[in-house]
Amino acid sequence: SVTVHWNTVPEQIQGDGATMTGVLLRDTVSGETRELVASGLFYAIGHTPNTAFLGGQLELDEAGYIVTRPGTAITSVPGVFAAGDVQDHEWRQAVTAAGSGCMAALGAERWLAEHPL
Repeated sequence: SVTVHWNTVPEQIQGDGATMTGVLLRDTVSGETRELVASGLFYAIGHTPNTAFLGGQLELDEAGYIVTRPGTAITSVPGVFAAGDVQDHEWRQAVTAAGSGCMAALGAERWLAEHPL
């Protein structure tokens, strides 16, 4: 199931360095923060690659897009997959994001099957 968190931005991805455990969220209207327990997320960013929150944890190209292995959603970090606007600097369209989101989800499913957490 998917929950949309309107008027909300992620402030920090939380975890132990190997596994994501949650996201610190900030309400853009009230300014209040709260923790959302989660083991993964899909981050919609629009037309500018908003990848600064990654803090250099993934390989980016010169324009700030996440580098993926051609034809896949595989990034420079095992078990991390990128989809849509953060890795597609040519098309950046909703249909492309949905298709590559499916690629990322299937890649993540396969990775998790091979690497039990």
